[in-house]
Amino acid sequence: MTRSLSPTRATAIPAPRHDAARVATGIRLRALRMVAPQGFGYLGQALSAAETLAVLCAELFRPGVDRFVCSPGHYIVAAYAVAAEVGLLDPEELAAYGQNGSRVEAIGTERSPAVDLTCGSLAQGLSGGVGFAYTDRLRGREEEADAPHTFVLCSDGELEEGQLWEAALFAAHHRLGRLTVVLDANNSQVDGPVDGITTLEPIGEKWAAHGWHVAELDGHDLDALRHAYADALSATRPSVIIARTSTRHGLDCLPPDADGHFIKLPPDLANQAFTELEARYA
Repeated sequence: MTRSLSPTRATAIPAPRHDAARVATGIRLRALRMVAPQGFGYLGQALSAAETLAVLCAELFRPGVDRFVCSPGHYIVAAYAVAAEVGLLDPEELAAYGQNGSRVEAIGTERSPAVDLTCGSLAQGLSGGVGFAYTDRLRGREEEADAPHTFVLCSDGELEEGQLWEAALFAAHHRLGRLTVVLDANNSQVDGPVDGITTLEPIGEKWAAHGWHVAELDGHDLDALRHAYADALSATRPSVIIARTSTRHGLDCLPPDADGHFIKLPPDLANQAFTELEARYA
């Protein structure tokens, strides 16, 4: 799943290994199973990022070759879920999510499975992703037939921090074409809606002004995501996929006022959620 300056690179994208729609539902269900025992947790992040990760990991990502960076550490719940769904993580490990001593921690750390890098403080992940991509250039790996591609999952709240934009400038200056940011623009952060904290729009124009190839789309539209990833893989500069998403998508039983950042799941709501997702996943 890499991009190359060669026009033949597109033919090297592998055929889908899993059904992306089913994987997206599986991500939501597995995340629910992880957070429900606590009665609350980072479920909204899995709900919003499910399709973007499903298309990436079910249809494109090459384990052991490509790299995946989960910049916001609390999104690690979605990374665990998709890894279990596509066979990269033992599903039984998810039962220990958030427990003392478990490597499947609620906030990602340096020992978290399923990712090449995750971060504590927000907005650091793109710097790490840039480091991976630039190192490949210095080592001459960009010209290899099986060269790696680096994918960085970011959140829109991270755009409020300067380090991310410094990394974006560096990546564009060096035309790191094997670097793609997947931006989960769900307008949700711990203090409330992102647009109520900082005016970020127009997000796409800001990335374009920094020299990036930009795709902006409905982040729950599988076909739109496929086209966006394909375009990113054929670009010769860094790409950003701005996925407009919702922290309630794919779970109809959630009340309209559910806090997308840290969803509360009393037993009755959790049971409704299990019934809904298990029926869809069957």
